[in-house]
Amino acid sequence: MSAPLHLYEELMLLALRDEEGTVAADEMAFVYTLGGAILSELLLLEIISLEQVKKKKSMVDLDRPARLGDPIMDECLEKLKTAKRRASLNTWVSRFGQLRKLKHRAAEQLCRRGILRVDEKSVLLIFSKKIYPELDPGPERELVERLREAIFTDTNEVPPATAILVALADKAGVLKNAFDKKELKARKKRIENIGNGIATAAAVKEVVEGIQVAITVAITASTVAATSAAT
Repeated sequence: MSAPLHLYEELMLLALRDEEGTVAADEMAFVYTLGGAILSELLLLEIISLEQVKKKKSMVDLDRPARLGDPIMDECLEKLKTAKRRASLNTWVSRFGQLRKLKHRAAEQLCRRGILRVDEKSVLLIFSKKIYPELDPGPERELVERLREAIFTDTNEVPPATAILVALADKAGVLKNAFDKKELKARKKRIENIGNGIATAAAVKEVVEGIQVAITVAITASTVAATSAAT
């Protein structure tokens, strides 16, 4: 039996168009959401913890510098371990989101699992880019069914990892890749409740809120930097 997917892998799977093998999401928002997924999983595993120092600012502490056997997760853990000083959740979302070729590396991990395959697509007959069509639809089907149960029923027992994934996928705008937009709109309040901890453990609320704020800050900072560079 293969190992369970990491949160960032599940998010990547939701973001990809199955046949085209390309990401159906805003590029900048998506990579920072991947960074948020990595941090969320480290929090769920109790490898890191948060200390709130201001109303909307939490500092990250590395409690267990254990290796997980996943190249991306272990690279992030190494960054936490070798950091010269303590940094905020916002900072780490930005650092993880800016990992070199994060989107492609996440897709390549799914290729190694036999879920995707790597291919190349010609662009304007001049350039080529890597694409990742789906090879094994089973894991995505299981993932979508798990999200369907969380979103389209009113159970109060949504597992923390699923609740965080719902919130992150909503933030990245990739839920619409798996579900009808009108159906999602009708369940907007339910999706908000999952992220707010109403439909799951209260501890999830702190993680989701912190990660979402951090992603927003990272995207805003990158947009400002890009705008400044262009003027």
